[in-house]
Amino acid sequence: MATSDGDSEFDCERANLNASQKVVCVTGASGYVASWLVKLLLQRGYTVRATVRDLSDPKKTDHLRALDGATERLHLFKADLLDEGSFDTAIEGCHGVFHTASPCQATATDPKTELIDPAVKGTLNVLRSCSKYPSVKRIVVTSSINAVTHNGKPLNSDVVVDEMWFSSPEFCEQSQLWYHLSKTLTEEAAWKFSKENGLDMVVINPGFVIGPLLQPTLNATSSIILNLINDSTPSQKNSKTLAWSSPPLPPPSVATSSLLRICLLSQPQLTNLGELSSLPLTLNYSINMKHLINFGKVNLGDMVWCSPVGCSSLLV
Repeated sequence: MATSDGDSEFDCERANLNASQKVVCVTGASGYVASWLVKLLLQRGYTVRATVRDLSDPKKTDHLRALDGATERLHLFKADLLDEGSFDTAIEGCHGVFHTASPCQATATDPKTELIDPAVKGTLNVLRSCSKYPSVKRIVVTSSINAVTHNGKPLNSDVVVDEMWFSSPEFCEQSQLWYHLSKTLTEEAAWKFSKENGLDMVVINPGFVIGPLLQPTLNATSSIILNLINDSTPSQKNSKTLAWSSPPLPPPSVATSSLLRICLLSQPQLTNLGELSSLPLTLNYSINMKHLINFGKVNLGDMVWCSPVGCSSLLV
């Protein structure tokens, strides 16, 4: 949004934060989006307390330690979603918490063990740690557009989509959409806990995000594009399976998606944006896979292209 003088009303670059307000925690910091979040936070002078599951695994930590500013302002902590209280040390004394740690996989042999329990119980574990420390003023939780778009209801032109529009757990379970179910149950549990415990929490519901990798391992969404480029999934090459907003919007990169999270933390006037950010866009426009393949073949080396990250990106 812009003010009458043309300046951005929610310009996170101009946030007037003191040193104590620039101490933050990022959970699941070795992940794709979280690594970018750590990078951008360090660039903006934040002290970052980052959690990973295994401090001895160089694939989880080396790319973080190599970031500009990491030597002075990055502190790594071991924490596990299902280890109660393991986030306490990292979160104590933080002004803000970015919760990104959550399993991300399309299929599961044991959905409860592989997806649902780590996502739901892990998020509540983090929120319980946040509730212990008055220094925590805001929590930015990464959910998913899948938590708001799968309920079996038709998205006709006369349908009004508002902040109460969420995916249906029953529909997700019946459809065996286990990742979608984990995200839906997690956000439901997070809102309930935050309201009962007076936590200032906002939620971002990203869609399909791709862009340059900081970590040495291939993440789930980028692997889809790579498989298409390598013709690993020929049955999808000419199908129209990726849904985008209509009308098409300029898609932000993974860096933009990460910067949005920083804006949500640094701008207290964005109150209760989490509920608004759950607003899904009408998904009735598709991009042909071979166009995506051609784009990737030209731009994969410096890919900065991704899908819209939900309505929250339209509010800053």
